[in-house]
Amino acid sequence: MVDDQGFRDVGYHGSEIKTPTLDRLAAAGVKLENYYVQPLCSPSRSQLMTGRYQIHTGLQHSIIRPTQPNCLPLENITLPQKLKNAGYSTHMVGKWHLGFYKRSCMPTQRGFDTFFGYLLGSGDYYSHYKCDSPGMCGYDLHEGEEAAWEQDHGIYSTIMYTQKAINILASHNPKRPIFLYLAYQAVHSPLQVPERYLERYKSIPNLHRRKYAAMVSCLDEAVRNLTLALKQYGYYDNMVMVYSSDNGGQPMSGGSNWPLRGSKGTLWEGGIRAVGFVHSPLLVKKGTRSRALIHITDWYPTLVMLGEGTLDENQNLDGYDVWEAISEGRPSPRLDILHNIDPIYTKAKNGSWKAGYGIWNTAIQAALRVGDWKLLTGVPGYSDWIPPQTFSKLLLANRWHNERVNWDRGKSIWLFNITADPYERVDLSQRYPHVVKKMLIRLLRYNKTAVPCRYPPKDYRSNPQYNGGVWGPWYTNDDEDEDDNLLSYDLEQMKSWKKAKRRGKFKRKT
Repeated sequence: MVDDQGFRDVGYHGSEIKTPTLDRLAAAGVKLENYYVQPLCSPSRSQLMTGRYQIHTGLQHSIIRPTQPNCLPLENITLPQKLKNAGYSTHMVGKWHLGFYKRSCMPTQRGFDTFFGYLLGSGDYYSHYKCDSPGMCGYDLHEGEEAAWEQDHGIYSTIMYTQKAINILASHNPKRPIFLYLAYQAVHSPLQVPERYLERYKSIPNLHRRKYAAMVSCLDEAVRNLTLALKQYGYYDNMVMVYSSDNGGQPMSGGSNWPLRGSKGTLWEGGIRAVGFVHSPLLVKKGTRSRALIHITDWYPTLVMLGEGTLDENQNLDGYDVWEAISEGRPSPRLDILHNIDPIYTKAKNGSWKAGYGIWNTAIQAALRVGDWKLLTGVPGYSDWIPPQTFSKLLLANRWHNERVNWDRGKSIWLFNITADPYERVDLSQRYPHVVKKMLIRLLRYNKTAVPCRYPPKDYRSNPQYNGGVWGPWYTNDDEDEDDNLLSYDLEQMKSWKKAKRRGKFKRKT
């Protein structure tokens, strides 16, 4: 799992960034060219770990903030828990970002035998410090459930995490099953990279893009070293490697999703259509490009079934077993994707029940894919197309080559035929109202299955200064008794809290 890699930012998608390892692995495997994730970090990772949509875990709004008493709900059986029950040794290296306010939320309590990595969404690649806000700063590198002071030698994280993963492979018996989840920090901001990787990109004038390209090259080299270790230690012939970005790229930080519309954090294709491939000697049809509709929730049932584990009917998974679609080129069992329904996100000013034919309030941010069709309502997010030539020496905030979308102002509903129009240039909502109505009805049905949104306010006890300067769990056993009351906020409760805060009536406990 890589972080914030843009759709264009791999060699085989036409990028100027050199990724020989990724190109070679993808070419010898199956390129996933109709593959979707979520627009942000925590949502994608939660769906990978549970096989369930955000609306079914309460994580449908934004990300899990470092100071929030929130985490992936404990009632969800995670992917490593399932594989562990099937006899697998389970290891995680890298980014967690699924909450840590109490110890039961930590990776080693959620199915991983070992964990070496960080808990927040980002941080310094060398020092592993992160400031969430002024005065809220701390160290974020962990071995198991404790700070990894002794294991920290100031090594660039991409290299450090790769070496840790290789050490795990070297110390494990390859004849025994193993699940290794390597969630790289790269290529998320801050833009940091060893100097030697910058040399090859001197021709890129924009400094952000140049650093970002160098970070991708370092990542590519890391995957090469990991692949060599898989061969050296006897795993390669009986392994499956899944490669995925967690969301689209962030142009302000050097990423590129061209020719897709939008960016990270949006429900346009640039935010949710990801770089992905599967590499394995076990694939029946190698060297292919798959157009099968696949979503990040699908890895849960696919990997559990590959690992000869079991799935329970009461898990209510949203993912499908897509191994035959990937390996043999068969049709995908998936016919639709709920990209998300976010009841808290900024409402579209011109959205209304009327615009949604009395079926749906189009002020609410939502997106749904059914077959070739994609429907969006509310405020989908930043919607420009950003061609590669806009990466000039000037600040991206002053770019002038973007294709601005002035005609979208005042809209709150869009319909696209994504198969015919993958770049979302031709809105068909006025031409096909019957399709819009059918999709709104399906959106309504999904919404009826949604659980209350979990997005609690900041807890000042999370400050690392109260925890030895380290980001980590701050809840005690006494706190956990009141946990449910603190975590579950439906929309009306959130509105009341926001109103009270604006009026100055909200007081926090110290």
